[in-house]
Amino acid sequence: MSKVLIIGAGGVGRVTTIKCAQHPDVFSGIMLASRTKSKCDVIAEDIRQQLGYTNIETAAVDAENVPELVALIRSYQPKLVIHVALPYQDLTIMDACLEAGVHYLDTANYEPKDEAKFEYSWQWAYQERFKEAGLLAVLGCGFDPGATSIFTARAAKHFFDEIHYLDIVDANAGDHGKAFATNFNPEINIREVTQKGRYWENGQWVETEPHEIMKVLNYPDVGPKNSYLIYHEELESLVKNFPTLKRARFWMTFGDEYLTHLRVIQNIGMAGIEPVMHKGVEIIPLEFLKSVLPDPGDLGENYTGQTSIGCRIRGIKDGKEKTYYIWNNCSHEAAYKETGAQGVSYTTGVPAMTGAMMVVTGKWGGVGVKNVEEFNPDPFLEVLGKHGLEWHEAHDVDLEL
Repeated sequence: MSKVLIIGAGGVGRVTTIKCAQHPDVFSGIMLASRTKSKCDVIAEDIRQQLGYTNIETAAVDAENVPELVALIRSYQPKLVIHVALPYQDLTIMDACLEAGVHYLDTANYEPKDEAKFEYSWQWAYQERFKEAGLLAVLGCGFDPGATSIFTARAAKHFFDEIHYLDIVDANAGDHGKAFATNFNPEINIREVTQKGRYWENGQWVETEPHEIMKVLNYPDVGPKNSYLIYHEELESLVKNFPTLKRARFWMTFGDEYLTHLRVIQNIGMAGIEPVMHKGVEIIPLEFLKSVLPDPGDLGENYTGQTSIGCRIRGIKDGKEKTYYIWNNCSHEAAYKETGAQGVSYTTGVPAMTGAMMVVTGKWGGVGVKNVEEFNPDPFLEVLGKHGLEWHEAHDVDLEL
């Protein structure tokens, strides 16, 4: 049994903490920390009342303050820090883990505050430092990235001699009843989906305008949805770790109303990340927008429908072309009933807990900085469905792509 420190008390933090508390045989103690301790206290009390799990503590911490993080880690002495706060806090938390001597796990790669750009280079640069410290840093253990990368690793291990074409497809077919809302932190969500598209083909990156390429794809139990090619971070690590890939793309569904709101937000400057002066006070438009949009953590109660996320893969097995589709569908209603959070938070928090379980039980090991597809996918997927994210697969089917 091991103690873990979870940083971040939003929707994903809620799910991750609840799922850890469901396994007291693995997680003997939990500390939940956030800039706002009261958010942690609410989650902790829910866990005590609903699960009877009492070995949970809470704390206030500034995740961008390394000495403060180090002091908290040393006082609690966890085996692993699970980072489910904001991507621009990745590096400070990694620094703190190195100084305090604990393993690290996150769900999204680093993104600087002042630039709408995310890539793994900053975190991969920590490779030697984690090796020398005898520590492990697990990168991207949410759903996408995370489960989608592990799905790809399963395909490569069991069903293909060479993977040539990979399409990650992500549909949120849910309805939260709001005119406009983001399913996770608006600062990160809006920056992500308004960037230029990018995909890997024939050994190089090809850039597109935002939402320039669209295909209607059919999703299991959901049906046809307009799916747009965007850039997503796991493509960077997957083309590195599976060098036989000739093409790798990521598709996400957006409704027409959502895209209209997004265009207006961009056109009037509210998606900006550069400071502007307002009545003598410097503000960042996107941060202000976040303050007036619905809190993603509050969307769950009236959220209906489901997500459908998976990998459509084509390649070669025994000299013959083969296709393979592996996916998960997650009900927003079921996620909320279990955890009080909507499906997008659930699909990120469950893999985070599952990855943490892999680390603390020794099923994933080693030292250095590793993306999840570098580990054995089998023990992770053996238990993922038991934790609420059942996955399905189909062989030799029409991939539509």
